[in-house]
Amino acid sequence: MNALLLSFGLIFAAELGDKSQLMAMTLAARYRATVILASITAATALVHLVSVVVGAVLGSAIPTKPLSIVAGIAFLGFAAWTLRGDRLDEEDEARAEASRRSVFWTVFGAFFLAELGDKTMLATITLATKHGLFGTWLGSTLGMVAADALAIVVGQMLGARLPDRVIRIGAAITFVVFGVWLIIEGA
Repeated sequence: MNALLLSFGLIFAAELGDKSQLMAMTLAARYRATVILASITAATALVHLVSVVVGAVLGSAIPTKPLSIVAGIAFLGFAAWTLRGDRLDEEDEARAEASRRSVFWTVFGAFFLAELGDKTMLATITLATKHGLFGTWLGSTLGMVAADALAIVVGQMLGARLPDRVIRIGAAITFVVFGVWLIIEGA
């Protein structure tokens, strides 16, 4: 229980203002909150599972520079995908379902890559070297999802008030900025 509470508090605080929280807010302005939250939760659970295993086995940080470069390049791809946009016809159920899956997996991939080598991953690895693995995993995952859920609420409120084109351009710019940032971090 101590590992869960410590991990939750530390990761929640570390996530506030982080690039992935800003991504959650931006994406939630454009897409359904439930899809964004589900994909963030899945990606976070996987990254933090890897983190606690790495923390338990190695007890030290992993090389983050190459991961940052790969994540940065992926973010540039996500920016292009965002600018291209999706046009969903309400009458075409099959297309709509495929698009929801596409959004889920795109957001999953973006968050997974963004978190590789991120401060929350490194903090989770560090916590796992000294505290219980399950408590650290659960606490860090819940802490990050809670912080990103706040961003999703803000993004949904903004999305209701802004035109789709403005949101799409804003999201693409956000991906480009973070993509370049990650590439510079990795260089």
